[in-house]
Amino acid sequence: MKIVHISTEDISGGAARAAYRLHTGLRRLGHESFMVVRNRRSNDPTVLAFTPANDLLTRVGRRVRQEQILRAFEKYRHSRPTGFEIFSDDRSEHRADLVRHIPPCDVINLHWIARYVDYEAFFSVVPRQTPVVWRLADMNPLTGGCHVDEGCGKYKTECGSCPQLGSTNGSDLSNRIWNRKDHVLRTVEPGRLHFVALNRWMATEVSQHPFLHRFPVTVIPNGVDTEFFKPRERGFARDLLGLPREAIILLFVAVKPEIRYKGFSLLAQAFAELPEISNLIVVSIGSGAPRLDRRLPHIHLGYITDDRVLLLAYNAADLYVIPSLQDNSPNTVLEAMACGIPSIGFAVAGIPDMIRHGITGLLVPPADVVALRSAILELVQDPGRRKQMAENCRHVAVKEYPLDLQARRYSELYKTLL
Repeated sequence: MKIVHISTEDISGGAARAAYRLHTGLRRLGHESFMVVRNRRSNDPTVLAFTPANDLLTRVGRRVRQEQILRAFEKYRHSRPTGFEIFSDDRSEHRADLVRHIPPCDVINLHWIARYVDYEAFFSVVPRQTPVVWRLADMNPLTGGCHVDEGCGKYKTECGSCPQLGSTNGSDLSNRIWNRKDHVLRTVEPGRLHFVALNRWMATEVSQHPFLHRFPVTVIPNGVDTEFFKPRERGFARDLLGLPREAIILLFVAVKPEIRYKGFSLLAQAFAELPEISNLIVVSIGSGAPRLDRRLPHIHLGYITDDRVLLLAYNAADLYVIPSLQDNSPNTVLEAMACGIPSIGFAVAGIPDMIRHGITGLLVPPADVVALRSAILELVQDPGRRKQMAENCRHVAVKEYPLDLQARRYSELYKTLL
């Protein structure tokens, strides 16, 4: 079977890494899988970089389209509050040019496609006999432009007056994007498009959505290479990273900790109110060093793109803490779980599918700082329970989240669509 994956990136960012892992897993099963990406970061020959057409007419059309999109967003540039993820239009300057570069295939699998795929051009030009599977990396296909709605819920009723644009206009850009998506997707036959949700929460969101509920949705969790991400000798990992061997290490990972829904401010509050515990250290990974109470020792490892270094970081930790206030299915929880590291997080969105309370970690009520602090203390002070949870984590990861199982599930889905 020949599958083409469409993704803005190949290995930069969690959504892209998940797409690339699936692509790799399908190739291991013997399928002819390729990726067509806007920004190619890997050296993998099966990842094809989209090269826009360079003829005069296409270049002019691309420039006009870019200006249209930029002009639509310009009025919100100064009203938009800080702390939000990117906001994405349904239009792209590439229009149908991208579709013409997709090699012949049996199935097209969309992933995170913001600022790359033009909704109207894609669905009007892709051959009707070619089924399209769309893996929902975040909420953007459901909304009027945001990627994480942070509980706003306006995508259920046409968006408008968008808090992420700083808008009070019911007919603002979010409303226009939502209605364009509605118009395009209502013209697509239900049997032509199939959504894949990574968890039960997202599947429910799709099934209750005003214009997406027409399409079938299947839950297939992300997979992780459990032969690579696996328990290693903790002392060795700490030595290589320059971390003290005798410490109790809490790990926090966020590419951009300043993004509000990542919940770092709540985690910082929980840390600030922890009693003094001998040898307790926080280790963070991300593009910028988050600010923590100075009483708590903190080591920032920077932004890590090499999975080998990330593997060491997980294995150096005793606990992984994810304070997201809304998240889909973060790769970090799966990676930590595969390395036998229990996690603590809020019971929101797709996180409860991975963190099984009392089994692979602890869940606490959303935004409850006191409960978060208590859960951290509970496991920090109980090494025996951490050890049992570590064994549970590895068992669940190997049984439910191996990459080959994810690839087989997609393979079976593709076959049913064909």
